[in-house]
Amino acid sequence: MAKYIFVAGGVMSGIGKGIATASIGRILKSRGFCVTAIKIDPYINVDAGTMNPTEHGEVFVLDDGYETDQDMGNYERFLDEALPSINYMTTGRVYQEVIRRERNLEYNGKNVQVVPDVPLEVIKRIEAAGTAAKADIVVIEIGGTIGEYENILFLEAARMLKHQKPSDVAMVMLSYVPIPSNIGEMKTKPTQHASRELNSVGLQADIILARALVPLDQKRKEKIATFCNISPQRVISAPDVQSIYDVPLNFEKDGLGDILCDVLGLGRKAADLSKWQEFVAKTHAYRQAGKNGSKKVTIAVVGKYFMSGDYVLSDVYISVIEALKHAVADQNVGLELSYLDSEEYEKDAGKLEELKKYDGVLVPGGFGSRGVEGIISAIKFVRENNIAYLGLCYGMQLMVVEYARNVAGIVDAHTAEITPDAKNTVIDIMPQQKEKMARGEYGGSMRLGGYPCKLRPDTVARQAYGSGEIRERHRHRYEVNPEFIQPLSSAGLVFSGTSPDGSLMEIAELPEAVHPFMLGTQFHPEFLSHPLLPHPLFVAFIKAATKNPV
Repeated sequence: MAKYIFVAGGVMSGIGKGIATASIGRILKSRGFCVTAIKIDPYINVDAGTMNPTEHGEVFVLDDGYETDQDMGNYERFLDEALPSINYMTTGRVYQEVIRRERNLEYNGKNVQVVPDVPLEVIKRIEAAGTAAKADIVVIEIGGTIGEYENILFLEAARMLKHQKPSDVAMVMLSYVPIPSNIGEMKTKPTQHASRELNSVGLQADIILARALVPLDQKRKEKIATFCNISPQRVISAPDVQSIYDVPLNFEKDGLGDILCDVLGLGRKAADLSKWQEFVAKTHAYRQAGKNGSKKVTIAVVGKYFMSGDYVLSDVYISVIEALKHAVADQNVGLELSYLDSEEYEKDAGKLEELKKYDGVLVPGGFGSRGVEGIISAIKFVRENNIAYLGLCYGMQLMVVEYARNVAGIVDAHTAEITPDAKNTVIDIMPQQKEKMARGEYGGSMRLGGYPCKLRPDTVARQAYGSGEIRERHRHRYEVNPEFIQPLSSAGLVFSGTSPDGSLMEIAELPEAVHPFMLGTQFHPEFLSHPLLPHPLFVAFIKAATKNPV
């Protein structure tokens, strides 16, 4: 019988429920338990694929092709394993299934009600995920903030499951403890109110994770304990730390793993976080980039989804950024990371000169026409100036467009995504995607999930992977147009990775004799990079960049 841990957030959003959930999973896995993690998103969207990236952040794709919230990526990275689509649900997905069952008379003609039928469907999915993973413990993150209307049905599901299995369910509340600058004192009242909001839906927190700028002192722990009806030992300090990967170690300082075992009636087991500790020690190096004579690498991420009002939104590319961190830790170098808006290069081509100060340039995935010509100009610049380049999905497609225009002599080359009626669409929509779009099928209809890929011998990609066959995750509608493979190849572009039947070009690169490192992938390698197992292409990119110091 599986045990269940629900993680809900109080006071405000954005305080790290996903990292807390992933950290709990890592802590329990280090004790030898089989753990799986679930994300509940309170959106009406059926999946995350149709959500605006500048509002919701990155869309993370699972191996089975499901488009999910970026927290699923955190779970996979912290647990070091792939998760299936049953581990992600939204309000829309739950209601869709309840309505489907009602239409198919699976409720045997009874009245179908919001309560209990919607929470029961949530519980059914949670238990199915636990069964599929053969998990000892299922950790479930409830999106949103306690007190919101949107997630109340998921909290009701937690209450009902707690009622059914009181000794098998733990409730963890992550709450924010502010220190107002004009007061200079840590205030616990917002956490007290969040606890009462949780009580109002029939739930009592077993453990409170107190997020704050600094560690909680004993007095605040005792105050939270008194007014939130738990023991001071179960108030866990969650201060700001250097890296998200420090969080499991920080939780363990307060004994979170042992407390969870006690709450769930599990025997305490010794934890082994030694490999994690080694990795975390390396991640601190990138924070010290260039200090005390340490070696560093400077990387520019050129994209178009960074700006959200007056703020830089790096969450859009979170898996890419984490994959870079994994790679520099593997290579024992510091990382100096910059986010560059490609639209700036369209306004002022002279700004491209700033790329010379970077060891490497990365262009991540994306959609649409905004900033595209700026990206193409940046790719041309790094190619001509021998700056290490890694292009992901759109970053590969635009690399092909740039090469076609400026090397292969196909002056009007473009992608059909931007100019569908262009004479030379070197990047074109896949035939089956044309059919889907003609029918108006957009959500969940791209080429999604894990697919095999064959690598050509004696190529940069083959050397990086050390294998002739790989499997990577995709999220796209467009591919290299087969009509242009021969002229592009004749001009020197190497398609080093293809689908097993040779019909789809999955990796494009330039030979090392021509460029120190210029490689693009149609797939998203960042989705498979883990702290303890960095992705080989990111490692190869960082290796190439460190050989090309400023």
